[in-house]
Amino acid sequence: MRAAVLTAARAPLAIADVTVSKPLAHEVLIRTAAVGVCRSDLHFVDGLYPHTLPAIPGHEAAGVVEAVGSEVRTVRPGDHVVTCLSAFCGHCEFCLSGRMSLCVSGETRRPRGAEPRLRLADGGAVAQMLNLSAYAEQMLVHEHACVAIDRDMPLDRAALIGCAVTTGAGAVFNTADVAPGETVCVVGCGGIGLAAVNAARIAGAGRIVALDPVPEKRALAERLGATDTFDSAAEGVAAAVVEATRGGVHHAIEAVGRPQSAATAVAVLRRGGTATILGMLPPAESVGLSALDLLSGKKLQGGLMGSNRFPIDVPRLVDFYRRGLLDLDTLIAERLPLERINHAFDELRRGDSTRSVIVFA
Repeated sequence: MRAAVLTAARAPLAIADVTVSKPLAHEVLIRTAAVGVCRSDLHFVDGLYPHTLPAIPGHEAAGVVEAVGSEVRTVRPGDHVVTCLSAFCGHCEFCLSGRMSLCVSGETRRPRGAEPRLRLADGGAVAQMLNLSAYAEQMLVHEHACVAIDRDMPLDRAALIGCAVTTGAGAVFNTADVAPGETVCVVGCGGIGLAAVNAARIAGAGRIVALDPVPEKRALAERLGATDTFDSAAEGVAAAVVEATRGGVHHAIEAVGRPQSAATAVAVLRRGGTATILGMLPPAESVGLSALDLLSGKKLQGGLMGSNRFPIDVPRLVDFYRRGLLDLDTLIAERLPLERINHAFDELRRGDSTRSVIVFA
């Protein structure tokens, strides 16, 4: 198959021939239909986060099942599926306590000494990134890294549910548990942030504030449900949000991955409010609450992949789309072939557009 291979950090991805192994007992072979281009991939491509190389990035995908291992019971050939990087074992402490997105069991990967799932044409092993490696014509994954969806769901839009929507909407529905009438501020209006805005509207939030330096993204946020928008780069923006919401917001959701945006999320909270950090901050950075914040009952939390239970959440999000509640069409800025993956990353670095989607014929 053809795949986009990262051979060195800060270098363009190369389109290369890659060999895919046959599915083992609990594995699923998927023909990739579409993959969203996410900033999390860019962090690995640009070397902000380390990873074994060569590797195939890509983790926000949808496709069609081609083959399954002998013990697979959750999907079958012909099923349309959405994949998720937070593969789960199903029986560790995190899984059994309902926190499946935190599972770190090695059981979802091939055991040490087994044949690699992916190899270059010359026989060299290719590291599978984030359990998926979706910038490729096929994916070979553990059965607990994918979930079947309605076959009427367009796969280019379904792909976005695999990360951006699961993370952004999950932060609203699961991590923050936004109640009807509460105020929400979303910092950053990329794919994840816009999904959070949309989900806040579905959840019945009373005021939804969206912050972004790009006017076009603020306009999209208004289309998806934002009641107020501000330029996040403007001086005194946090104070402006606090004033507009009469004391600050109940929930602030950071969807960028920059220290300043995380600080803004904390600064816009009202007494007793909660900031949820979704973005991948540089590893050495930290976010905190001051003594006065603590005395005011403010809270700070992470929200890995929207605290998802994706076998349950993904079909529900598909249903939201089909009922006209979840607007995935607005999130897609452009559809590109695999050969233009480096262009898609350049657009992501500029930060002016929402979501590019790699589509396969």
